[in-house]
Amino acid sequence: MSDSRKCLIYICSILCFTGAASQEFQLEPQNLFVLKDSDAQFRVTIQGPWEVMTWDVGDVQVLTLPINSPSIPATGRFEASFCVTDDTSCVQFTIINTTRNDTGRVACTVQNRPGQKVAQLHVQESGTVSILGGDTTVPQDEQVEFQCVTSAWFPTPTITWNQNGEAVNSSLYNTTSVADGDFFNATSVLKFQAVRNTTVQCLATIPALTNPVSSSVFMVVVPVPPDWTVLIAVVVSFGGCALLVLLIIAIVYCCKRRKQKQTNYQDEMSRRVRTQSVVSVSGQRQGRVNNAYTPDSQTSVAPSEVSDFDQEKVYSVITLPDILHSHYVENSDGGPYNTVDETGFRKHRHVTIV
Repeated sequence: MSDSRKCLIYICSILCFTGAASQEFQLEPQNLFVLKDSDAQFRVTIQGPWEVMTWDVGDVQVLTLPINSPSIPATGRFEASFCVTDDTSCVQFTIINTTRNDTGRVACTVQNRPGQKVAQLHVQESGTVSILGGDTTVPQDEQVEFQCVTSAWFPTPTITWNQNGEAVNSSLYNTTSVADGDFFNATSVLKFQAVRNTTVQCLATIPALTNPVSSSVFMVVVPVPPDWTVLIAVVVSFGGCALLVLLIIAIVYCCKRRKQKQTNYQDEMSRRVRTQSVVSVSGQRQGRVNNAYTPDSQTSVAPSEVSDFDQEKVYSVITLPDILHSHYVENSDGGPYNTVDETGFRKHRHVTIV
């Protein structure tokens, strides 16, 4: 047999033995998350006989367990118990009242069995959760904001939100955390538009928790009165445009009327000028002095003066009683009557030019 074949057979033998051994010796769970002050339990199963088992927490061996021991040993916060079924041995290892110092590796070693089985223990602490502000009432369609605060957690908790029992999309909120000594505080802010009454719930969790720690508030949404701002703005805009158009039309109309009046005035003046020009050219006779006029003290007109009138002139003398110069005298029967001057009448002259 060649050397290469011998080497291959040897490697296969080792792998097969290791696989068989791994099937004969198992430690569960590989990762255990527990809350502080709770118990942490690991279980190891072994096929076939064995004699001595040891357990290490961190770098310290805390328990040695002989299989033929008349009693199960216990040292402080560490203990073990047997569970045997058919040809499989089962040992349960318990760490009582865990502390954060217990965090780390937990190893089990069995004599006469190759290798060592190692698991990881994670001791965590839960803190408080609260939504600031409590229950609230907001107008419909308003952008609302809720702030969830967690404190005294280890490690940093994972925060999620629910609305009416349904998970909220992670894009609607953001979370920040800060260290506070040996603990972590986290703040998460949720923003969304208020549409209807909603129960808002903030949940914080860590792997050691079976159920998240939560806080809830109730949001009441009230309808808002209609906003007439847009409508008023539109009406005012159209009204302003209409007034502007009417103003422009009025200005144009007034300008046209003014221009038309000016044109009519100019036409009238031109017509009058033309009329006067025609009259001047045709030699229209102008008025002359009335030579027949005599003052009131003159009783007659000389023939020479009358002869100066044209045939078209008509001269007439009308005599009327002179009431202004009449005298008031009582008649014989006691009644009054009017008297006139010596002639009895006062003369009045009227001259008419035809």
